[in-house]
Amino acid sequence: MAQIQFNNVIKRYGAGPKAVQVIHGVTADVKDGEFVVIVGPSGCGKSTLLRMVAGLEEITDGTISIGDRVVNNLEPSERDIAMVFQNYALYPHMSVFDNMAYGLKIKKVPTDEIKARVDKAAAILELGGLLARKPRELSGGQRQRVAMGRAIVRQPQVFLFDEPLSNLDAKLRAQTRLEIEKLHRELGITSLFVTHDQVEAMTLAQRMIVMNAGRMEQFGTPEEVYHRPATTFVASFIGAPPMNLLSGVEGVREGALLGIRPEHLRVVDAGGWQLEVQTVEMLGAERLVYGHLNGPQGPWTILRMNETDAPPAPGQTLRVLPLDDRIHGFDEATGKRIEA
Repeated sequence: MAQIQFNNVIKRYGAGPKAVQVIHGVTADVKDGEFVVIVGPSGCGKSTLLRMVAGLEEITDGTISIGDRVVNNLEPSERDIAMVFQNYALYPHMSVFDNMAYGLKIKKVPTDEIKARVDKAAAILELGGLLARKPRELSGGQRQRVAMGRAIVRQPQVFLFDEPLSNLDAKLRAQTRLEIEKLHRELGITSLFVTHDQVEAMTLAQRMIVMNAGRMEQFGTPEEVYHRPATTFVASFIGAPPMNLLSGVEGVREGALLGIRPEHLRVVDAGGWQLEVQTVEMLGAERLVYGHLNGPQGPWTILRMNETDAPPAPGQTLRVLPLDDRIHGFDEATGKRIEA
């Protein structure tokens, strides 16, 4: 196992005035044994950052270290990492056992040790009864577990996951998330996991790197990122529905945005702001109420209500107030958090 250190990591494609920079000075320390999720929208640079750790992309500037070694100039095979991709990349003509054992055979690991490692990984991933099958005989979730098993048997210092659940349906994604979490608890191997899905990020991460346009917007625990977002981007990207970012309302000073999570607005009998209801979404245990604040031209605002609350009707006006200790402030020009 080993820590991963990013020191002002930069990635450019091309050279000279036409060069395109896609990673802008990422600096972060991933602790030994930590599970860190890199999350952000498509095109934000999260997979590029992971591929630089793997050695599949060159590092233009800065350094990446794994353990006590700077790996900038090392080949992927020299970095002691194992990578799990979204497309499984299994050999169709080989059995599950042979797919998991292939890398060890290439390294000429003794046969008895290969069997012991594969059997142990198969037991962890509940693949023991499937070792003789071919990939075509497996479900998508089972194929992904085989891909993870192939990584486990190598006993690397670092696991790299590149959107491994994106090809699975919603039920299998949830199930496989639990399996990955259990796997990390049992093995404790330093892991980087890339996803665009904030639910995966929030449920899997011990800490998370939130990327936006090649920049690291925030690095913190899920609780820190959710409850104290560093920027308006983080506030709007993490959370479903996103945080309300309000300007031009009473009590907000000029040049600042007021941030309020939908669950931190409450309905009051008198006073407060007026929320003109436009539509209501019923989501089982809760309702999401959408409307304009303080008039039809006011900011679009979302209120989260419990299923036990009386549902408002479109066109109705509610009076709402934020919880005093759950208000966030952001600089409107820079988008950065304003500390109280």
